[in-house]
Amino acid sequence: MNYLIEETLDPEDWEATRLMAHQMVDDAIEHLAHVRERPVWTPMPDEVRARLQTAMPHDPAPLADVYQDYRENVAAYAMGNIHPRFWGWYMGSSNFTGALGDFLAAVEGSNLGGGNTGASQVEQQVVDWLKEIAGFPQNASGTLTSGGSVANLVAHTVIRNLAAGFDVRKDGIASLEKPLRFYASDQVHSCHQKALEILGLGAHALVEIPSDDRQRMRLDVLEETIANDRSQGRQPACVIGTAGTTNTGAIDDLTALADVCEREGLWFHVDGCIGGVLRLSQEHAQLVDGLERAGSVAIDPHKWLHAPFEAGAVLIKDPEAHFATFEMHGPYLQMQERGMIAGKFLADYGLELSRGFRALKIWMAFKEKGAVKFGRLITKDIALARYMSDRVKAHPQLELIAPVDLNIVCFRHIAEDEEASKALNTEIMLRLQERGLAIPSDTTVQGRHGLRCAFNNHRTQREDIDGFLEDVERLAIEISSEGSV
Repeated sequence: MNYLIEETLDPEDWEATRLMAHQMVDDAIEHLAHVRERPVWTPMPDEVRARLQTAMPHDPAPLADVYQDYRENVAAYAMGNIHPRFWGWYMGSSNFTGALGDFLAAVEGSNLGGGNTGASQVEQQVVDWLKEIAGFPQNASGTLTSGGSVANLVAHTVIRNLAAGFDVRKDGIASLEKPLRFYASDQVHSCHQKALEILGLGAHALVEIPSDDRQRMRLDVLEETIANDRSQGRQPACVIGTAGTTNTGAIDDLTALADVCEREGLWFHVDGCIGGVLRLSQEHAQLVDGLERAGSVAIDPHKWLHAPFEAGAVLIKDPEAHFATFEMHGPYLQMQERGMIAGKFLADYGLELSRGFRALKIWMAFKEKGAVKFGRLITKDIALARYMSDRVKAHPQLELIAPVDLNIVCFRHIAEDEEASKALNTEIMLRLQERGLAIPSDTTVQGRHGLRCAFNNHRTQREDIDGFLEDVERLAIEISSEGSV
């Protein structure tokens, strides 16, 4: 047997690779510089889809050919969320410095499970910056995650273990004497139910409290429900406040919820994946008053901080409870006071042992642009939403279907009844998407279906909104003339 095979994944010709890499960067800059000139989204033809369903390659191919394959069959059919007219769901729009950070992080190759490295220190610094934004004390704990779903899962795991009152890690949830209850508005993100299901508490552990006419949790019903659960032998554990609901951007009364939690002895968690960084905006920081009183908060830097996917975070005020929930070391990971493994082991604060260097793209963009600019961009997005709201209110054929309190506008073209309205607005949305004009999503608010535009795109300008509303009206006329809905 030959034990001396010398092979590597490094290029055989570094200079040729350098030229190819420069070409990729040049193309990327051109792509971004002219993003406004392209359709927002392009449907993928069947023949292209077929090219991406071929068997695994066994033989090598030149990097130039691989890159061309990517450009023709992948990049040409991207989601489009970097385009200034992409407002569907709640996507980030990325930034070029962050993309460079992802490249540099990949080249450096650090595993952020732990270690005495610069990468580990950068992540801890980014977490400290997020604490500062949220108004959390410096001795609070925190970790970066893939996104809000995992951030909320990490927080709920800590809360579950504390509320149980015994060693859940050793004995499991079967030892719970009373079923735990977590309370949130009926506008809460679905990831919370998924988290409680994963934790073995079941979907019934999430009690959805009715929301008011501005989609905020009703405090009177919350307190009644807590009292009723206690009388029925259940154990209230946590109230989940939402700082920016995904559907309409509503913000619960966080100060009032904090007061309820103090009176009832419950953990206060805030899902701030949308609005957790609102304190950066001088004009709108008061919208999240009370955030600083939470025991934990989830934040998504890949939303309003425009970091490339993926970048989530969770902050937890009780560092001992956070550490006790996740700390674990096998014989292959014995901690040392010196050497490469010394220092804080980041995997002790979350689910993942192998973790990418997510922090670098946030760190670089913050250092280059400064926190004040990110605050101005938040202010701009809210102003754009209010501008669109005013345009809709002034239009005789359009109507809002939810108040615009933050940066999400839910509206629709008027039709003769609810069924006709849903058919018309759905068809408007699909034609907007298929023709590459814009990407709104659709939603239903208190029984009324309509279109939804979420403004967290730093490239959007007022002219995009003006053109979009003109397209909506033009398509409504076109559809009505066809008699197709």
